[in-house]
Amino acid sequence: MAVERAQRGDEEAFEAVYRQIHPRLLGYVRGLVGDDAEDVAAEAWLEIARDLLRFRGDGDGFRGWTATIARHRALDHLRRQRSRPRVTDFEHDLLDLPGGQDTEREAFESLSTERALALVRKLPRDQAEAVLLRVVVGLDGPAAARVLGKRVGAVRTASYRGLKRLAPALAALSPAGATSASASAPVPASGQSPASAPATLQDVG
Repeated sequence: MAVERAQRGDEEAFEAVYRQIHPRLLGYVRGLVGDDAEDVAAEAWLEIARDLLRFRGDGDGFRGWTATIARHRALDHLRRQRSRPRVTDFEHDLLDLPGGQDTEREAFESLSTERALALVRKLPRDQAEAVLLRVVVGLDGPAAARVLGKRVGAVRTASYRGLKRLAPALAALSPAGATSASASAPVPASGQSPASAPATLQDVG
């Protein structure tokens, strides 16, 4: 297990752990603090490295442990900046859309990180954090609940509602959505130019 080797002082093992964990951890932090994510993530990694010997568990547990540290550093940063993640109220609490949670999750994962995280930051904070931990960090319900200090059911509900709220924007931005929009566009009349037509963590574990 790479984490165990890193705890014994193996620098290459720690680098392997970092490469596995950092991209998702940075995405989670970026969803909380925006442009300051790199600095906050660096603070988190300093703490992770300092306290590495205290960790006990497997690869999934390590993901949750690092996410907890990153969350604390992000919240400290927000308190220092006297700011909070942006909150946007939608007209409807839930949107009656076809498809289940997995469909929206697949659409979310198909987007570029920057666009997806920009959308997530518009959610209410509880939903944003649940989506970030479940989808971006890749934690299961119980692990995400431990990070947030909430019941598993509450985290799963917040994640589901957040993904449902994101669904219309995800569909519009995803390649499939763009293809669908193109297919449904009116066909120009004869002689009319188109321009004028209406428009895992197995390695760590």
